[in-house]
Formats: sequence, C-alpha cells, structure tokens
Amino acid sequence: MSDQDSNRDNHETPEPQDELPVEAEASEAEEVDVMPDDGAAETSEEVDETPEAEIERLTKLNEEYLDGWQRARADFVNYKKRIEREQREAYRRAAGDILTRYLGIVDDLERALKDRPTEGDPGNWADGVELIYRKLRSVLEAEGVEIIDALGQPFDPNLHEAISHEDSDEQPAGYVIDVVQQGYRMGDQVLRPALVRVAK
Repeated sequence: MSDQDSNRDNHETPEPQDELPVEAEASEAEEVDVMPDDGAAETSEEVDETPEAEIERLTKLNEEYLDGWQRARADFVNYKKRIEREQREAYRRAAGDILTRYLGIVDDLERALKDRPTEGDPGNWADGVELIYRKLRSVLEAEGVEIIDALGQPFDPNLHEAISHEDSDEQPAGYVIDVVQQGYRMGDQVLRPALVRVAK
C-alpha cells in the first residue's frame, strides 16, 4: 500500500465520526420538536370550554342583552312621557292665548250686571245678560279656566296686581280688600292677574 492510499484512508475514516454528532443532534431536535406539539395539544384541550362554562357564558351574555333592552325601553318610555308633557304644555299655552281674548267680554258682562236698571222691569234684560254670562263662563270652565280667588286673601304678586294700598277696617294689612278686575288662571298658568286694592 502506498503512502497516498494510507493518507486517503486516514482522511476517510474520520468522516463517519463527524456525521454521528449531527445525527444525534437531529435526533435530539426531533425529540425536542415533539414535546411542544404535545404541550400545545394539552393547552388546546384545556382551552376547550365545558358545557357548564358555555352555559355560564351565554347566561351572562343574555343578562347583558336584557339589561341593555330594559335600559332602552326605559329611555323610550321617558322620551314618550316628555313628548306628551310638552304637547300638553303647548296646547295649554295655545289655548290660553285664544281664551284670553274672551276675558274682556266677561268683564263687560260683569259690569253690565252690576249696573242693571233698578227702575221699571229690568228682569228680562238682566236675565238675558246673565244667561250670556253663564254660557261664556261655562265655556271657559270647560277649558280649565278658573277665576283667581282674591277677595279677602293675602296679596300674592304671582296672582294679584295691586293698583292701590288703602286703610281698611275689614282686612288686616297685606290682604285684598277689593277686586277691580277678575284674574284668571288655567292650571298653574296665570292668564291674567287680578287687579286689586290692598289693605295697608
């Protein structure tokens, strides 16, 4: 055997030794790769929800939906009530503006009744005027219009308008002693304050 052949053999012999560690590393790598797969499978199994957990989740979701629906329904009911209240207030204001025009007629009729004739037979005249007055008052009352109670009451600037302050033996100071012109209200809305004389 030549020196070259022996050298060739010497060089060829280590090659299998170099490959063994690579195969060992590959084998270890394969084993390492298998472990995460097993772990992932176990994690996936743990994530899977049980029927009880699914029922609990759906129950909570249903409660959230129900709560949202109840809130929306309450908001709608409040909105509906507010609209109805605003419509009533708008009607009352409009009706008040219209009915205020008739108050002057009521004043004229009241004055006519106070100045009814005392001589002769004024019965027919007075009865006719009083009938008209009553009809007009009934129309106003049907719309919710009422006379503001003033005579003998404490003066209230929200309801009364004082045209004078006078000495009085009949009423204490600050009380209404005479009503010059009737005041009218419709609910809480004052259509016209009463013109009054107040004791001082």
